[in-house]
Amino acid sequence: MSAGRSADGREVQIPLQQVAPSLTTPLSVAPPIIPPSHRQVNPWPPNDSTTSQGVPAGFLPLHGGFRDHFVLTPEAKYCCETCRLVLCQARQTECGHRFCQSCINDILSHPNPVCPADMEPLFKDKIFRDVCCHREIMALKVYCRSEANGCQEQMSLQQIPDHLNVCPFFEVPCPLGKCKERMMRKEIPDHLSWKCKHRESSCEFCMTKMPLTDLQKHKETVCPAFPVSCPNHCSFSSLPRSELSSHQNDCPKAQVSCQFHRYGCTFKGLNQDMRQHESTLAAEHLRMMANRNSSLENKVEDIKGELLERYKVLPALSSRLSELENQSDELREKNRQMEQKLATMQKLMSSHSEKLLEVELELRSLRVLRDEVENLRGTLENVRTRLNTLEQGGRSGTGSTTHTLASLENQLKRHDEMLSVHEIRLADMDLRFQVLETASYNGTLIWKIRDYKRRKQEAVGAKTLSLYSQPFYTGYFGYKMCARVYLNGDGMGKGTHLSLFFVVMRGEYDALLPWPFKQKVTLMLMDQGPSRKHLGDAFKPDPNSSSFRRPAAEMNIASGYWQLHQRRHHLHQVDTSDLPDP
Repeated sequence: MSAGRSADGREVQIPLQQVAPSLTTPLSVAPPIIPPSHRQVNPWPPNDSTTSQGVPAGFLPLHGGFRDHFVLTPEAKYCCETCRLVLCQARQTECGHRFCQSCINDILSHPNPVCPADMEPLFKDKIFRDVCCHREIMALKVYCRSEANGCQEQMSLQQIPDHLNVCPFFEVPCPLGKCKERMMRKEIPDHLSWKCKHRESSCEFCMTKMPLTDLQKHKETVCPAFPVSCPNHCSFSSLPRSELSSHQNDCPKAQVSCQFHRYGCTFKGLNQDMRQHESTLAAEHLRMMANRNSSLENKVEDIKGELLERYKVLPALSSRLSELENQSDELREKNRQMEQKLATMQKLMSSHSEKLLEVELELRSLRVLRDEVENLRGTLENVRTRLNTLEQGGRSGTGSTTHTLASLENQLKRHDEMLSVHEIRLADMDLRFQVLETASYNGTLIWKIRDYKRRKQEAVGAKTLSLYSQPFYTGYFGYKMCARVYLNGDGMGKGTHLSLFFVVMRGEYDALLPWPFKQKVTLMLMDQGPSRKHLGDAFKPDPNSSSFRRPAAEMNIASGYWQLHQRRHHLHQVDTSDLPDP
């Protein structure tokens, strides 16, 4: 530890890891101190990022080799082939040359790197640390890095950090932190005692300790013992600031108001004249108090009368309050009954929607049967025509012709049956290809309704009440779903709203999936205009609803009733993107 004294006589301790040899020598043989203006330029400029002992955070140079002043000129084998300085973190190449770590990294950063000494190609995996050379370099003798400030110490390069922790000539910042000045370590005691503007000092009036820079402001503003003069310029020329407020009450020249001002006295004067005023006008003060007392008694009587009148009104108000409470209870009961009726109506509407869906499914199957019957009729007409032709041609023929005709008819029937089977399979394959081309397997359906105006007119005219989208899936082996839309609304929204539903369909992998369907469903009407004001809503499926159980038919009853006011939006989105793949 090294000690010095501050301005107020306190002893300041400066921590040192160990005492430098130069600090133990007598003052008469210490090296001469060079004034700051005549010092040589330090080749190792001070670094702001220092450790707690004052040693620069970077002992090693940022780039290139060591620039220290060596006692003996280093041998050529210790010098870098690039920067020609003493090697820092030596690296040796395959061709035997040595480089600083930062220098070899610069060379390797270029394409097709070569050794600058013999132009041999360099490979990163064939460059290694030269530990032996590094150990020899760290043992070389150097002068202290504070040589320019007067330090004559010599040490090995490896001992530099330890020496700088105790070197009295090494430049360090002020230990108080706020001071930005730098000085040699041996100058710290004098700096803390006389020079530092942030050194600790004591107020001579209240003995409070604070930085020297705050002392003057403390005296002028908050010091309780600092002498101040009376603002009324009385006989007390100086008194402590803490006693000034109490002095104001007793100061003879303080401007005060009569203590009976609340009763009407308007006298204001000096404190020294107040006693004479109170003695001469005592009777007047008593009269003011009596008048004030009588007025207060009159006000009390008036308040008593008002309270009595209000007490008389209280029973009527209480009965009125009881009536209002009864009316409120009746309204609550009516509201509860209305809510029950509304729930019943919603259940009826849901059941009607399910029945309508069943009817539409039956109608769809009837349409398919009707088309098949029409096709069969056409086929039969063609067969009859061909048979008539053959019969007319066979009347003039022999019995063999009749036999041939019968065999031809049998062949014709077989071909027609096979053709029907192929047509059915072809139609089924075509449908499957169409579904595969348009199907989505990420749980999101983008459904653009084309020819919207005509379809809307058909919905208004009750020709086509609803439309089904193409199927989409949560994954290749996930749930199969579709959307259903009523362009002219459904239920309460008919004629005024657009109604959109979510439908769970029967899929090929339903046996592998968890049921009932429990994933969140988002319905959205997408705005195709520049404002992009989309409208959407989401719901969680009811696990008790048959709409989300495993489908027994082609599709379940539609659910997720969602209505929107009719606007010029023709694009709808059903989003179940957060559904997990099985």
